[in-house]
Amino acid sequence: MSALRILFVCLGNICRSPLVEGVARRRCAEAGLAVEVASCGTGHWHVGEGADPRMLSAAAAAGFDLSAHRARQLRAADLDEYDFVFGMDGDNLRGIGRFVTPRSRAETGRFLTWSGAAPPEDFPDPYYGDADGFTRCVALAERGVAGLLERLRRR
Repeated sequence: MSALRILFVCLGNICRSPLVEGVARRRCAEAGLAVEVASCGTGHWHVGEGADPRMLSAAAAAGFDLSAHRARQLRAADLDEYDFVFGMDGDNLRGIGRFVTPRSRAETGRFLTWSGAAPPEDFPDPYYGDADGFTRCVALAERGVAGLLERLRRR
């Protein structure tokens, strides 16, 4: 049986989605779950760039290395290549929705809601805030991924 494939989506793919990808990758491996994870953004502004330095720092302080990350943009084929495509917020979910067809394979939804970690329903974007916002995102990612793993185990 092939591994379950999950794609996490935010706006620019430099803050929230690479963080959740990194947390999920490590926690799935630790749990012995056959899950492949990746991330992307609905926008094109940061394609090819690494994660935001503030997110790199906050993630590293919690033991997550995001240094290999390179941003990419969501594409229509992602809805056929992944089992789940999770947006970090409602705007991201609408961006994902532009690619959904009746034949799309992926189940889509808001990450925190699907994982059972909501509230908040939307994963806040720390980009325009201070360093504390990035630290709060790490804790929220950990909570969301814990819920995701629990839900995947029950499937």
